[in-house]
Amino acid sequence: MTLIVRTGERGVATLTLDSPANRNALSAALVGELRESLARCASDDTVRAVVLTHTGTTFCAGADLKAPPDPEVFVGLMREIVALPKPVVARVEGHVRAGGLGLLAACDIAVAGPSSSFALTESRLGLAPAVISLTLLPRVDRTAANRYFLTGERFDAAEAARINLVTLAAEDVDKALVPVLDGLRRASPQGLAASKELVTATVLESFDQYAEDLIARSAALFASEEAREGMTAFLERRDPAWVR
Repeated sequence: MTLIVRTGERGVATLTLDSPANRNALSAALVGELRESLARCASDDTVRAVVLTHTGTTFCAGADLKAPPDPEVFVGLMREIVALPKPVVARVEGHVRAGGLGLLAACDIAVAGPSSSFALTESRLGLAPAVISLTLLPRVDRTAANRYFLTGERFDAAEAARINLVTLAAEDVDKALVPVLDGLRRASPQGLAASKELVTATVLESFDQYAEDLIARSAALFASEEAREGMTAFLERRDPAWVR
C-alpha cells in the first residue's frame, strides 16, 4: 500500500500524505516512504521545489502510537527536509498535531487554510515535544512556544501565522500558493540551493549539536509509567489518572 502519492507540474513535485486510516499519523511505513520520495526529488533535475500536502481533514496526527517510527529515523526525516537543496512548501488544509508540527516546521514555507488547527499534545500524554523542538524552536515565537508546549491548547491558522509556525494563513490556500510557486519556478536551481543553505544553517547546527540528547530524552519519556498511562488513556478515549 502506497502512503505517499507523488504528482508534478512545471517543476514542482507534490508529495501527498495518503494514509487516511490513521489520519496521516507518522508510522514507520509513512516516514520511510516520505524519506524515499524526498530523496528521489533531491536527485531529480526536473524538480525545482516540493509541495508537501495531504488527503482528508488531517495533515498529520503526530506519531502513530501503534506503529511509531524509530526516533532516529524521524529525526533523519526532519533533517532531510531542512537540508534538502530544494525548497519544501507545506500546503495545509486540516489538523496538525504533536509530531506533525515538527514535520510542518521543517518545511521552508507553509500556507494553512481556515479548516486547519494545531496542537502540541505531548504534555497531555506524559511526553514532551523533544525531538520536534529542533524545528519548532528556531521558528516559533518563544512566548507562544512557552504557552503551547506546556498547555497542549488547540489554535487556528491565524494564530499559527502570528507565532510564525506557518508563513501565511489564507482563505484560499491554492490561490495563496500561486505567487509562491511562481517565484520558486523563476529562481535558478543554484540560487535556490544557496539561498536555502543560508537560512537553514543554524537549524542544521542544532540538529548536529542536540539531536542525540533529545532522542535519548524522548525514548526515556516514552518508556515511563506516566507515558504508558497517557497513551493508554488516549487510545481508550478517557482522561489519564493525573487529570484534576
